[in-house]
Formats: sequence, C-alpha cells, structure tokens
Amino acid sequence: MVYSMIVVDFNKCTGCRTCETVCSSFNHKVQIGGKELLGLGNPALANIRVYPYNPDVDVPVICLMCEDAPCIEACPVEPDPQTKHRALFREGKLPILHNDPARCIGCGSCAEACKLKRVGAIVPNRETNKPERMCTLCGGDPQCVRYCPYGALSHIVEGTPGQHYGFSPDKVAKALAKLWYGTE
Repeated sequence: MVYSMIVVDFNKCTGCRTCETVCSSFNHKVQIGGKELLGLGNPALANIRVYPYNPDVDVPVICLMCEDAPCIEACPVEPDPQTKHRALFREGKLPILHNDPARCIGCGSCAEACKLKRVGAIVPNRETNKPERMCTLCGGDPQCVRYCPYGALSHIVEGTPGQHYGFSPDKVAKALAKLWYGTE
C-alpha cells in the first residue's frame, strides 16, 4: 500500500467549496442513455466537507488515511476468517477505507473514533448509521486537488503531513483565528 493522502494549506483556502462539488460529482456518477456521466455535484454528498467558522475561517475536512486507523480498530465486528477484514477495512494500492455493508452493524463506532481521535471525516448514514463520505482519492487522481482554484489542496504521496495534521476542525479553526485575527 502506498502512503497517499490529501493535505490542506489553510492559508490558501477561501471556503469556495469547489472541492465538495467536484468530489460529489466524480464519486456519484449517473447513467444517462447507457453512458456514465459525472453527477450533479451536490456538496451534501461530498467526501470532503468545508466547515465555516466565525471569524472567517474555513476548514476543509477529509479522511487523513491514518496509518494507525482508529476507525478500523474501533469496529466491533470480528475479522472475517478468510479476508481477515472487519466491516471497515483497507485493501488495495491506495490507503482508502472500505465498508462491507453486509457485515457492518451500523453501530457508529468508526465515526465516533474518527471524531474523538482525529478529524471526524466519517459520516454515518442518517437512515442506516453505516459509515459514508470516506475519501476514495478518486482512484489516485483526487478531483478536489485538481480543481481547487487556489491550490489549497495537495495530494501527497510519501512525505510528512502539515502542522495541523490530525487536528479536529474546531482546533484548526481556533489556531487559525488566533493566528489571523488574534482571537480565540
């Protein structure tokens, strides 16, 4: 597996939410006349979310691809004897999370672990409580990075994350508000 993730330069992000639109468009394609086309780009379906704060600070949140994966560790489903995977797991070339909806019990433990120990990137489905909105890295070509008009997002393959890596959106917003506005 390759170390690969998206990092944010908070000094460049304007909160335009282009990342949310292109993410949802790419990851929620539609079939029209037998052709697969990009979806509508509904930000509510994005795997990246921009949280606005006051004073004006915008904090994009996306899966950190944590090496220790507290979300996977929190999954109470016993590993499958053949695959050795819990209901939430990683496999393949990229470090993206996968959920096995047939085995997932919808307990929300993964989302809670991500929220408590990292950034809260996993969002439980409102009806099933099963995890959603986990970054797919768009198969290795993240569309949010490609189309960010301000260059605030970078796709890192190998390397050290930025100084705010692993902070919750609230902690990032507080640090930036103090830095930019002298407030807390």
